[in-house]
Amino acid sequence: MATPRIFHGRQWSIWLVALLLTGLLTVPAHAESVREIAGFSGVRDNQLVGYGLVVGLDSTGDQTTQAPFTSQSLANMLSQLGVSIPPGTNMQLRNVAAVMVTADLPPFSRPGQRLDIVVSSIANASSLRGGTLLMTPMKGADGDTYAIAQGNMLVGGAGAQAGGSSVQINQQASGRIPGGALVEREVPLDLGANGGLLELELNETDFGTAQRVVAAINNEFGQTVAYARNGRVIALDGPPEDNARVNFIARVQSVQVTPTEAPARVVLNARTGSVVLNRAVTLREAAVAHGNLSIMIDANFGVSQPAPFGEGETVVVPDADIDIEQQEAYLQIVEGAQLNEVVNALNALGATPQDLMSILEALKASGSLRAELEII
Repeated sequence: MATPRIFHGRQWSIWLVALLLTGLLTVPAHAESVREIAGFSGVRDNQLVGYGLVVGLDSTGDQTTQAPFTSQSLANMLSQLGVSIPPGTNMQLRNVAAVMVTADLPPFSRPGQRLDIVVSSIANASSLRGGTLLMTPMKGADGDTYAIAQGNMLVGGAGAQAGGSSVQINQQASGRIPGGALVEREVPLDLGANGGLLELELNETDFGTAQRVVAAINNEFGQTVAYARNGRVIALDGPPEDNARVNFIARVQSVQVTPTEAPARVVLNARTGSVVLNRAVTLREAAVAHGNLSIMIDANFGVSQPAPFGEGETVVVPDADIDIEQQEAYLQIVEGAQLNEVVNALNALGATPQDLMSILEALKASGSLRAELEII
């Protein structure tokens, strides 16, 4: 697949990228293992989420007057432990914070396996540093509990405040607990349950790559064991026995395939001013002129003083000086059959990345830019 090259920022950085690309464009497409470009259907992570409480904070927890659900959750938890809170009690809690706990459940996870979890504050706690997450059920999309989380927080941020001034490094309202959750329930997954039939799914839909994968797998096994259903899904006739099926999958994943080259594409990020072009981008001959219009307004204020013994009043009179300046722009020929030629042609326009976005859109509309435009 084509490797995208990125350039953004000042114009000199674009020239640097152009120099680097001159040597990189001659590198041929290399083969990749099936493991890198595809995965087996059903073998995926499952997302888990839970609501819990972090205790033991150093007066940096939720303000219960603004987050009443924190004290309500604590009261419910204490009642389950046999502690009754009298109705109407105003609990001024500053060492407790309500949090959301998230984790990914890997495929083939079994009960007792530990998972890394991320804990994030959902109220107004200023820091979770030094806190302990209490037992929190973690549920999947079906509402069933698959893991239980608990443990001491690891917060990478730090902060201090005094005399009305404060300083903070990184984020303190979230943290991690390595191995903080225990799997209590596994997700059923039986590969090859239908007589050993497996499905291999490409990461990106491409009929050419699918055809090459099928040919490479069949060539590896010396018989027809793979056939494409469409541009993404490839069916495999695997062995019915579990051990033989595992060996079959491992052998398939190690097969080397050279994917087809990605289509020409230009990605524009309007928020950061980044422009990304892959090496399949080409430019047909076109003439481009691009200039900037500058408007400068200088406001001066004068005083109008009436004659002595006159009936007039002293007033302030604004005087605005407006100047319009337009930079010169000449038509320039742009053309390129390879990425380094495209970069050199665009650099010759002397445009900033922001202006370059407008130029690329115009080139696409004129039919000169032979690539897909994607704005993110």
